[in-house]
Amino acid sequence: MARSNALRYYIITRLMLAPLMIWTITTVVFLLLRATPGDPVDALLGPRAPDAAKDALRSQLGLDAPLIVQYLNYLGRLLSFDLGTSIASQGQTVWEIIGDHFPATVELTFCGMVVAAGVGLTVGAIAASRPNSPLDAGGRLFGIVTYAVPMYWFGMLLQLLFAVQLRWFPIGTRFPLSATPPAGPTGLYLIDSLLTGRADLFFTTLHYLALPSLTLGILISGVFERIVRVNLKQTLRADYVEAARARGIPEVRIIVSHALKNALIPVVTVLGLTFASLLGGAVLTEVTFSWPGLANRLYEAISQRDYPVVQGLMVFFAMIVALVSIAIDILNAYVDPRIRY
Repeated sequence: MARSNALRYYIITRLMLAPLMIWTITTVVFLLLRATPGDPVDALLGPRAPDAAKDALRSQLGLDAPLIVQYLNYLGRLLSFDLGTSIASQGQTVWEIIGDHFPATVELTFCGMVVAAGVGLTVGAIAASRPNSPLDAGGRLFGIVTYAVPMYWFGMLLQLLFAVQLRWFPIGTRFPLSATPPAGPTGLYLIDSLLTGRADLFFTTLHYLALPSLTLGILISGVFERIVRVNLKQTLRADYVEAARARGIPEVRIIVSHALKNALIPVVTVLGLTFASLLGGAVLTEVTFSWPGLANRLYEAISQRDYPVVQGLMVFFAMIVALVSIAIDILNAYVDPRIRY
């Protein structure tokens, strides 16, 4: 009962702190956008436009009001879940932009996380099972290299090798421009192609997903490899593992059925938070492969000085990270009874 009350109090506290975190991010982004050089009116009309046209557009967008008035107006719109309207896309709302581009980001992030988890867990488990061996050293080197390599450079390297030289995969985009993508309720091409029974569209989608997913997944897998290797090494030295070895249980079964389960508890936390951050942070991958996702759209909005889109997307990403972090903490509390709040 005491643990249940403590967990309930922790959940309520986290839910109360989430709006504070979102408000902080919103305020920082609002101030940084207006502190950096550049004017959205110049980006829209050009620097040589007449001053009268600039003043009229600035008044129409509300950019001529004092900074505190702009800030309070923006907070008022946020309270009514109005993320704003793009000033560079002819009145398209931020929610419409999210609906158009977010499915592509979700699909890329999910496939990248599958690659990252598969590679990272495998390399980490193999390295931990052979401590102080060449395999262990190779696992360490893998984690360092994948963490240090720039994502855009690795993506272009895969493009040059597999798309330009070998011509095995397309160089970019999400689907062939000459073909009609699968239509469905989710906007996720893999799921929609299965719902419509189009196996050809499913494999075409996978074909275009391959290179960006490998780029994202391999470079993130080093994080999981390090966590698994360190935690699995500690777990393999536990008393219950030694007792299992004394009973003659095969080493592979000890690692898979006993040690790996306990070593994966911190991995669940990192996996969830990494997935949430990638939903808004895979900018370099999306830009490198011309992937029509939300991160790429954020990059375009920053280039165009589109204040409402940048602010709205940052709030949306902050909401995702806050909700996922709360869900991960609650999941860990139920999975691991040793956790106390």
